[in-house]
Order: sequence, then structure tokens, then C-alpha cells
Amino acid sequence: MSATPQRLVLASASPRRLDLLRQIGLQPDAVVGADIDETPLKNETPRLLALRLAAAKADRVAAHESGAYVLGADTVVAVGARVLPKGGSDEEVRRCLALLSGRAHRVLTGLAVIGPDGRRTARLVDSRVRFKRLSHDDLEGYLRSGEGLGKAGGYAIQGRAGVFVMSLQGSYSGVVGLPLYETAGLLAGLGYRLP
Repeated sequence: MSATPQRLVLASASPRRLDLLRQIGLQPDAVVGADIDETPLKNETPRLLALRLAAAKADRVAAHESGAYVLGADTVVAVGARVLPKGGSDEEVRRCLALLSGRAHRVLTGLAVIGPDGRRTARLVDSRVRFKRLSHDDLEGYLRSGEGLGKAGGYAIQGRAGVFVMSLQGSYSGVVGLPLYETAGLLAGLGYRLP
């Protein structure tokens, strides 16, 4: 007797999250970008923001994907209580990197999973990253690469910015955008059969 087919829907258009899922043998049946307002609420902490946005993405997509496991995620880069933007321009990337230069920051990834029966679970993964002091040449070279555009905090650890990282405590895959250990645990906890 074969098991009931299970559907997995990734509520994110991020190619990095899709690649990370594939890395652990998970191929979503659908990838649906959730168009939500990502503006922080008044007095909202970075931790609460990451969790709220992950849940909002999962909720938005689950409304149209009945009978599926829906996975939502959101990554926030923070220095203290300050949330850094997704690098929307070279100048924004420059400001983010100047702020991160020579200091530690937090990368918070919120996860939310909604099961086909409506049960839900969530988790926050908090990682601490320390950058070396960035020289003028470091900054200009990274800006020329264009890699920081559209990335939380203005950088991609899995790319050229990896050379800026002096230390990382937490989840490397979480800093990239999807903490794999926690993702697999949440899915399994709701009954998803992992490969």
C-alpha cells in the first residue's frame, strides 16, 4: 500500500531557498512568491519581524494551496534593534556594509510551516556574524560585483562577501536564507515524510 501523495509548496520566490531545499533532497511541487508588505511595524523587534513575515508569507500562499505543506521564510539582518534593508541600490548596499564593517550583527530567519490539516508551527533561527573591518577597496570591489543588490543587509555570505566573515555562530544555511536543520524538523513534526 503506497503512502498518500504529499505536496510541498515554498512560499518564497528566492532562488537561494529553492537551492537549499534541493540540497537536502526536497523538490517543492510549487514555488509561489508571496507579495506582502515587509515594512516593520512600530516598535517591532527584528526577531518579531522575521517571524511575522514568515507566517504572513505562509498564510498568503496556504490560502490558495489547500492540502499542501506550505513553507514560508524570511531573513532579517539587524544591528542591535536596527533592521537593515535589502540592498535596493548601490548606495544602500554601501551604507549597510559600512555599518557592518568591523562588528558583529545578527541574521534572524523566521520559519513558518502550515500542514495540509491546517496545523502550523514556527521557529526563529538566530545567527551571529562578525565582519572584518572593510577597506575602501573591499567596499568598492563588492559594489562593482552587484552581488549585494536585493540581499538582506546588502550582502550574500555564500558569495564574495564570504571573505568578509571572521566568525559565524549559528546556522550558515540560515544566513543564506533557509536553516536546513530547523526546516526539516518543522516539516517532519507536521508529518511530512522527508526523503
